[in-house]
Parts: sequence; structure tokens; C-alpha cells
Amino acid sequence: MKFTFDQKELSSPERAESRCWLLANGLGGFASTSAAFSVTRCDQGLLLAAKTPTRRTNLVHRLSETLDTGAKTVFLSTQRLEGGTLAEDGYRHLTAFAWDGLPRWDYGLGGVHVTRRVAMEHGANITAVLYDVENPTDGPCTLRVTPVFQFAPKGEPPQSPRPVRLEDGVIRCGTMEVHLRTTGRLLAVPTAYETLSYADDEKDGRALGGVGSVCCAVTLTVPAGEAGRLELVFSDGSISKTGSDILRDAQSRQRALLEDSGFRTPEARELARAADAFIADRPSAGGMTILAGFPFFGDWGRDTMIALPGCVLARGEYDTARSILRTFLAYEKDGLVPNLFPEGGDAPMYNSADAPLLLINCIWLYYRRTGDDAFVREAWPVLARIVRAYRAGTHFAIAMDSDGLIRAGEGLDQVTWMDVRVDDVLPTPRHGKPVEINAYWYSALRVLARLAPIAGESGAAYDALADKVRRSFAEKFWMEDKGYLKDVLSGTKADEQLRCNQIWAVTMPFTMLSPDRERQVTEAVFRRLYTPFGLRTLSPEDPQFHPFYGGPQRERDMAYHQGTVWPYPLGAWYLAYLKVHGGTARAAAEVRRMLGNMEALLREGCVGQLPEIYDGGEPGPSKGCFAQAWSVGELLRVYEALERIEQEAPGHAIP
Repeated sequence: MKFTFDQKELSSPERAESRCWLLANGLGGFASTSAAFSVTRCDQGLLLAAKTPTRRTNLVHRLSETLDTGAKTVFLSTQRLEGGTLAEDGYRHLTAFAWDGLPRWDYGLGGVHVTRRVAMEHGANITAVLYDVENPTDGPCTLRVTPVFQFAPKGEPPQSPRPVRLEDGVIRCGTMEVHLRTTGRLLAVPTAYETLSYADDEKDGRALGGVGSVCCAVTLTVPAGEAGRLELVFSDGSISKTGSDILRDAQSRQRALLEDSGFRTPEARELARAADAFIADRPSAGGMTILAGFPFFGDWGRDTMIALPGCVLARGEYDTARSILRTFLAYEKDGLVPNLFPEGGDAPMYNSADAPLLLINCIWLYYRRTGDDAFVREAWPVLARIVRAYRAGTHFAIAMDSDGLIRAGEGLDQVTWMDVRVDDVLPTPRHGKPVEINAYWYSALRVLARLAPIAGESGAAYDALADKVRRSFAEKFWMEDKGYLKDVLSGTKADEQLRCNQIWAVTMPFTMLSPDRERQVTEAVFRRLYTPFGLRTLSPEDPQFHPFYGGPQRERDMAYHQGTVWPYPLGAWYLAYLKVHGGTARAAAEVRRMLGNMEALLREGCVGQLPEIYDGGEPGPSKGCFAQAWSVGELLRVYEALERIEQEAPGHAIP
């Protein structure tokens, strides 16, 4: 898909800055600005270089650009500086912003036309910015580009000036450096500093500003009646390619992502392309991983296992899936897998009750597609250890109770995805027996029962335990008077809160509920939690419901899972709807109708991506991470299911 925004949609700084774009390099590095070509967050920039997926440095923060036509000099870039002052207003001359896997801007001034394009080299910390200038006027024009550097860890903007210097095409700041290759005239300029203002960070109570440093500029003069191209290539090391080469390779790669996606629906193809941004190499584990979201998150175990079925398996990337699974299998410890990976000498964090169980289910989904017996035998010892540890008990109070159900968490432990902690407060305490953990547990037991013969063992004991879990689950979680499941078994008022977590009891590979109860759960979630943007995390009728997400971190965290809308559980709800309606062509048509806003969602926020969250009251502009892996992955699974149903039902073609 190609998304184009015209002059009317870009007519004010607020409108032009309401959208952004994202390029990722497969290492954890990325580039992102607003559609106005401003940075509205401290962790945006033209080159955020990654040494590992979570060790990223904001090197080239932004570019300040002017065009001198002889009659006047105007900005092409847009930027707010200290105090929120709009110091550069290039959005006024922006005639179009477009996204087709790469960003493009078109500017017009007094007959001169300028096109800007940005591309990243996949597998390298290299960003290319290219300008094509057409000058049909009777006088020369000059484009001047001034890079603004930060040389700071992502998300930690400098609060005081950081001296930078230009030496032989290399910009240095202490021991750090940025290499610059350009087709223009590179000039050293007196070191200068600017304090930037970040409007999007301010909304969320984050850092209000940061300092950028300037030490050079690049110019291109285009004679009357001629055209010219200016290239700037930035890297954290040597540069062998031209900007044109980098752009051409990136364009080819973006086309291939669409063509090789395996999807026919335009929105699904775009989501498949979006999914690629989250796949990254993790050198410390010797394999691949999935980044949870941009611009904030690294690779989290839970997020990886939730995102993998859609972002990787649904796209047919089986080698990548196997590499990711091996990454986590290698780090299993006491039946747990990392929720956060180590960097340098740091130890992994294992505080996740769901990631190990989701790992088992992901291996089942991988096996169903590939029939890879050898990998099952390779993984089997770890899978068996996970189940043994859950039965006997392991860290974070994760253990099987006498009824066969899994309890998890105590004190201030954060072990489910509703894991926020505010000082000594857990806004969503779910210690006890969470509904989704037990849905994952049951499915994992059935998976081991079916994989055991491949590993040369009997699966009978796993099936017998699963039968016990099923009986206990039906007895203790189901509320006949309400027609849905308890959220947790804890002996507190939180038990009967209506939350979205129960939807996974309908959609795991193996489930425990009768068809009638699965239908009731699906309908209850729809009536109270469904929005076209995602599922609410708590019913609006609950006294603890928070309709708004924003403000200082404490206020945000208190709302995070207390009603805030998340797109990723919506994928499970659509799959549940298809399941309880028999997977018919009619059910698929209804889900397609409900997905009718997908193009609009892809146009909002980070163009071509899906976000982390929306407000719980009236979902409006997206919030949190502007690109979230599990949001993309879970909706991709829905499109995969739709296309499979439609292929099996002649006469029900994709609209």
C-alpha cells in the first residue's frame, strides 16, 4: 500500500507532526521523525545506531534544512526548540508526504521543487538522506543541510552541550564518531548548540527537551534550469555505498517484503511488511529475536512469544522462527525463559509466568507448519524441564497447586503481561491463578502429550494432568450467573473483574471450555470490552476503570491495564469469533467488515504500523509505542485465517 498525505492534511504543525514513520535496520537500530521532518520525541532521529538490540545510541538526531532561491531563504525542516517555539517551519512548503515502505517528502517554493527520501541499510547502522532538486527558474538555488548530533543513549537526551568536531569527514564526540559521505560541499562551521523541545514526550510527562550539537553543514547549488541530487550518508563506521545504492537496495527489499509475504489482502501485505521491522539479530544469544516496540522497547520474552506466530510464522519465515526459538531455549533456567535479555555481563530477568508456556505453544505452531521432528527432539529436554518446574514450583511463586492449576506471583512480583508496578503499588495485582496462565498451561500440557512420541517418550502423563486441569478450570473459573470467566483466583474482588485475558481460553491451540461457554466468553468480551481499535483491559462499568492514558508516569501506569485499549488482544477476539461461528465464509465476511477501519489505523500515528495502545474511554490518537510487534502480529494472524477460509469457500473472494 502507498499512503499519501496532501497539503491539507499537513496544513499546520500539529497536523503534520501527528504522524511519523519508522525504518529499522535488523540490528535494533532505527530512524524516525514526524511527517513534518521534525523530532517530537527524544528517542527519534535519523540514525539511532545499535550495538545490540537494546544498546542504542542517538547519533544523528535531526537535520536542519534551508533552501535559498535568491529571492528568499526558507526552511524545509520543521522543529520546535526550547520552550516549544516553532523555530523552523518547513511544513508550510510541504506539498505531500508519502509512505510506501520508505518515506518521501515533496516541497515547492517559487517554482523550485525538492524531494527528500530516507533509507536505511539493512544489517548496518547506516542512514542515507537524498534530495532531488529541480530548478526551472532563471536563477540558481542553494540547499543547505546542517546535521544536529546528540551522541547519547537512546531516550537519554543530553541536558548540557556536548562538544563535537569535524575531522576528515568524521564527526567525533569523545570516543564516539559518525562518518559522513556526501555528494555536496562539506563545510566545517563553528560549534553551536540548540535545545530541542519534544511535544510528544511532554504529553506523557517525559523529558521536556534535550541539547543537540552542530559542527558542519553540507550545501548543493543548482544552476538555473537544471536539476541536482544531494546525498548524505551517515554511519557509525566506514561507508562503502552511495546514497543512491542504499536507496535502491532498500526499495528492492521493501518490494520483496510485500511480494513474498504470502498475503493477498492489501492491508495484510502492509502488516507483513511492518512485521519485518521488529525482527533483529541478537549477537549475545547467537540468534534472532523480536523487538517488542519502537521507540521504547527491546526484546522481551513474553512479547516475542506473542508476536512470533503472526510476525514470523504467518509470513512463512520458518528459519527465522527456529532461530528465535533457539535463542530462548538456550537461556532456559529453572523452567523459565528470559523476560528481559542480558547485555554485557548483566544477568537475564526471568519474571514471566507466561513466556515459558507460550514458548511451548509457539513450538507446536512451528511444528504444525513444518513437521520438523529434528527440532522437536532438540527442544524436548527444555520443554520437559519447563513442565517439571511448573509442577514442582520455581521462582516468583510459580507453581502447580493440588488442583492442577498454576498459581504465580507474590509480594511485588510482576509475572503476567499486566505487570505494571508503581513504587510499592501493583495497579493490577493478579497474584494467584490468572486465567490466561492456566489457559496457556493446559495447552502446553496437550502439546507435550503430542510431541512426546517424537522424542521417544510417552505423552500419557501429560494428557492425564491436562484432564485434571480442565476439570478444575471449569469448576473454579466459570461464573454461570455472569456467563464468563474469572480473571484470577485470588480470593479478592479482583477475581470477578471483566478483563480481556479470558479470550485466550478460547483461542489457544488446545482449549478447555465447551463450545457454548466459548461462545458466551466471546460475546461477553464483545459487549463490554470490544472497540474497533482493540480490547479494553477492564470493563468501563468497573469502579477502577481509567478512561484516559497520559500525564506523568505514575498516572500513565495506573491506567495502563485498567481500561486502556490494546490492539493485540483484538486479534485473539477475531480468531475467537471465527471459531465460535464455525469458521464459515459468513463469519469471515463479518470479521472483514469489522476490520474495515484497518487502512485508517495504518494511516494514523506511525504510518504503516500499529501502535501499542489507545485511551480506554474514547479511543482516539494512538499512544505508547508508535509501532508494536504483537499488535501487528496478532492482526496478521487474523488475516491469515480469513484468507484460508476464503480460499476454501469458492465465491467469497477478497473484496
